[in-house]
Amino acid sequence: MTAILEKNDGHARPNRVPRATYRLQLNRDFTFAQARAIISYLDALGISDMYTSPLFRARPESTHGYDIANHNEINPVLGGAAEFGLLSGELQARTMGLLLDIVPNHMGIGESSNEWWMDVLENGPASIYAPFFDIDWQPVTRELEYKVLLPILGQQYGRVLENGELKLSYGGGIFQINYYAHCLPVNPRSYQLLLQQGLEDLKSQLSESHDDLLEYESILTGLSNLPSRTETDPRRVAERNREKEIVKRRLDALASGSDPVRAVIDTSVRTINGTPGEPHSFDLLDQLMDWQAYRLAYWRVAAEEINYRRFFDVNDLAAIRMEREEVFEATHRLLLHLFAEGHVTGIRLDHTDGLYDPAGYFARLQAAYASVVADDSPLYVLTEKILARGEPIPEGWAIYGTTGYDFLNAANSVFVDSSAERRFNEIYSDFIGQRVDFEELTYDTRRQIMRVSMASELMVLATALNRVAEHNRYYRDFTLNSLREALREVIACFPVYRTYIVADTDSVGERDQLVIEQTVARARRRNPAAEPTIYEFIRDVLLLRYPDTNDDEARDQQRQFVMRFQQMTGPVMAKGLEDTAFYIYNRLLSLNEVGGEPRHFGGSLAAFHRQNQERGRDWPFAMLASSTHDTKRSEDVRARINVLSELPEQWRTLLGRLARLNQRKKAEIEGQRAPDRNDEYLLYQTILGSLPVEPLDSAAMDVYVGRVQAYMTKAIHEAKVHTSWLNPNSDYDNAVTQFVAAVLRDPRFLAQISELQQTVAHFGVYNALAQTLLKLTAPGVPDIYQGTDMFDFSLVDPDNRRPVDYELRRYLLDEMNMSIDLVTLARQISHPHDNRSKLFLIWRVLNYRRDHPALFEQGDYIPLNASNNANDHVIAFARSYGGTTIISVAPRLLAKKLGERILPLGEAAWGEELIHTPGTESGQQWRNGLTGETLALTEGGLRLADVFANFPVALLEMTR
Repeated sequence: MTAILEKNDGHARPNRVPRATYRLQLNRDFTFAQARAIISYLDALGISDMYTSPLFRARPESTHGYDIANHNEINPVLGGAAEFGLLSGELQARTMGLLLDIVPNHMGIGESSNEWWMDVLENGPASIYAPFFDIDWQPVTRELEYKVLLPILGQQYGRVLENGELKLSYGGGIFQINYYAHCLPVNPRSYQLLLQQGLEDLKSQLSESHDDLLEYESILTGLSNLPSRTETDPRRVAERNREKEIVKRRLDALASGSDPVRAVIDTSVRTINGTPGEPHSFDLLDQLMDWQAYRLAYWRVAAEEINYRRFFDVNDLAAIRMEREEVFEATHRLLLHLFAEGHVTGIRLDHTDGLYDPAGYFARLQAAYASVVADDSPLYVLTEKILARGEPIPEGWAIYGTTGYDFLNAANSVFVDSSAERRFNEIYSDFIGQRVDFEELTYDTRRQIMRVSMASELMVLATALNRVAEHNRYYRDFTLNSLREALREVIACFPVYRTYIVADTDSVGERDQLVIEQTVARARRRNPAAEPTIYEFIRDVLLLRYPDTNDDEARDQQRQFVMRFQQMTGPVMAKGLEDTAFYIYNRLLSLNEVGGEPRHFGGSLAAFHRQNQERGRDWPFAMLASSTHDTKRSEDVRARINVLSELPEQWRTLLGRLARLNQRKKAEIEGQRAPDRNDEYLLYQTILGSLPVEPLDSAAMDVYVGRVQAYMTKAIHEAKVHTSWLNPNSDYDNAVTQFVAAVLRDPRFLAQISELQQTVAHFGVYNALAQTLLKLTAPGVPDIYQGTDMFDFSLVDPDNRRPVDYELRRYLLDEMNMSIDLVTLARQISHPHDNRSKLFLIWRVLNYRRDHPALFEQGDYIPLNASNNANDHVIAFARSYGGTTIISVAPRLLAKKLGERILPLGEAAWGEELIHTPGTESGQQWRNGLTGETLALTEGGLRLADVFANFPVALLEMTR
């Protein structure tokens, strides 16, 4: 979409620019009706657009909505189309928008409501929906040829079969295989085996000329004439699809109207289902299973043999081939209707790095939007994209930016005292007893992911590369195993999530070329004993360099491999980095966030300002996030943990005391203490970041213990060091769970951490407020995750999806709205234990944004400095547009500056320090947009004691 790429003052303006969004996780416990009930609160707070998790039909118990089973039905669990209409109507009545999260990469296949997937299981390659899914119908494992591996069994197939856990059933002309909650279709041609069993019995009851017998035999003939499930010719596929349904209807009519026919079917079902304890009685059921388009398997084999592309390593989420026109049309039909009716005003795209051609998808989405709306403005589209340090958004994408992880990590980093890095390295390595090289760790974890949970995907990729090699006489002698090993090395060395080559164009961008060449060179250096030409071969294949001997078929196979390769690197990076290494490298947990790079201990103010300036210039409508449904811990937990970076000696001293105190609470497993020191180190930071300041009674402590236990269970399984989801170690799991309870219920532990906990909580509040102000006033669209409009100390999901008390928020906001003395109110709520301060800040700033939209959409961004002694402790910048100028001022590293737990207000905290405001004259007045106070510029700048007289952050507007 060239309209988006044409620059004037930023990108071409989209159909709607949100002022601020509020993310809601919709599920059976928070439906459309409940979302509608808080619209008036969100409007009063200053939110312009509700931002929701997916709302199309998903698994009924889904807490996230990403397991979509039907893209063309509003989720009935959320209230269906009727309740959605009421929600949309209320939003439109208030001129509020709806930013919708959608999932273009995959679908949920965990239960039978996904009719497309059920059709594939019934008909295999002959399904009209087989091209919708990314399935390898001819994998290396010959037994899976033209079959889908379904790793859903709790133990080996033979045991499940002979235990009688697989049950054939019949109803309404349809046979099914049932395995607990799974209800699987039966290949219609295999009905022959089932009906043949009762034919002789039926003949003994009915005369040869009986209509029921003749119809029964005719149905058998019809089944034998059905096209095979391996057919892919469109005419034969259509014939099978038509005729199988006719046969089912005929069988239903016959069985419903003939008692003898129904009796022989029931008898056949009972016979085929077998008798536990009699192995041979299951032979027919085993034969029936062999006729199906799927192969049931023990869930543990998924990692090595699964032959459909998944979302990461989640078996219940199958990738769809969105690059195909018919798939795009089928999955976007309802969405386009919602666009046309004005129900959905913007889109957040999940995991677009998994798409075959992200840029092509964005362009197609914009074109589809333009075809159904009268407005010629482009659609407001954001993509979930993790950018490596220094990596730009690729040119040519028809979007308005990312969902904000780049901002999240840049903003968080300025609250980390980078001068303490060396000391923290020592503290961490001394406590755990080893030094951890983060780069080596992530290399190892990515290799581990490809060796264990994504081994099947790597094998599929290696097999495709082997086919490419076979076309070249110089490379055909490479073995499949050597190609797989070399691919593993190259992917493990990848510095970014993926490249974005569009192979059909036969061109490779300069940046992608550099990434590939550097990555392959790095992989080759790590493996000096390997045959060097294998890396040269991979490099040339990825760079679309074709040997002169290649024909069109060989070139097409190479292009297909390159596109598949790009779909592989992102999931490996995400699983190896975010879902493994981030739970192992625990030096400072606040840095272990989605999109973050924990090896960098904090960031500079200059880098933060530079990122904001670049975003304002290139992506002014990108989202600014600080907490999301995917973050490892909430923004307020990170804000607390960041304080530890300012207090390394107190942290070191406390660690020593806690280790001694809690040593006897550990279990001994095979001669080793459990939990190990690294998990113990993780636990203590987690507690300091999330433990409520107020004393907890017994019931509240039980709730908190349960939350931390759940978090630690997830953390140690994701780390995959002593236990994992794939291979759980119950002894270690239990040891960690019991250790958490013993630690938190020990009064001596709570007494030991009290001093540092109070300090961390005290200054963490001001970090959180400062971070919030930055998000609300920097270039971009601020997003508030549900519940974080007040202080929220949630951990990773599902902890961050607990119910939110909106009645309390509404009450407090109404109360503040009636206040006639904002200065007094601000002073009162500046106390670190007052939970209203964050709500107050968001309310005041967002409503200021409501009154000055152009300033925040188009305003210049100008970094400001403070006087020498305060420059390291203040973040300040100006926004200016059309005669309006504001300054955002926030403190940082207060624990280091103040040294004691005092309020960071007035002269006691700031003395005579100044914020410099170049280009303004002495006497110029500024109004504090939060409190209404008026400040005058002194010679040299604004006194910080005045700026922070009554509230710890400030939004100042120049008055005329």
